[in-house]
Amino acid sequence: MYGTDGAKGDAVTSEQEAPETKGVTVRQLATVDLGPEIEGLAGRELRMRIVTIEPGGVLGPLHDHIGRPGLVYILEGTITDHRDGVAREYGPGVGWPEDKNTMHWLENTGTTPAVEISIDVFART
Repeated sequence: MYGTDGAKGDAVTSEQEAPETKGVTVRQLATVDLGPEIEGLAGRELRMRIVTIEPGGVLGPLHDHIGRPGLVYILEGTITDHRDGVAREYGPGVGWPEDKNTMHWLENTGTTPAVEISIDVFART
């Protein structure tokens, strides 16, 4: 069933393991060095990437977004976001936030590539 946010959610068992990444390509589109822009953010960048997950592909393993908040927007296909024991399916025109409380992994269970725009703040190493 689809919720008011455009996502379809189903409960999953807590025993479900997050597989390793496979069938994923990432292309960086743009970055902004936040140090000169905002006091206190030296060493951090804002980046925008396009991520493609092929059918059967996985963006894993289970990972958090502590220190790396972001936003995701689906352009094409369907992506299933596994978090908090729930698998939510997102299609084109829908997105979600990724904050310090996010612990998840993603997969494409569809038959066509899923393409998302991912924007996040991250620490340069």
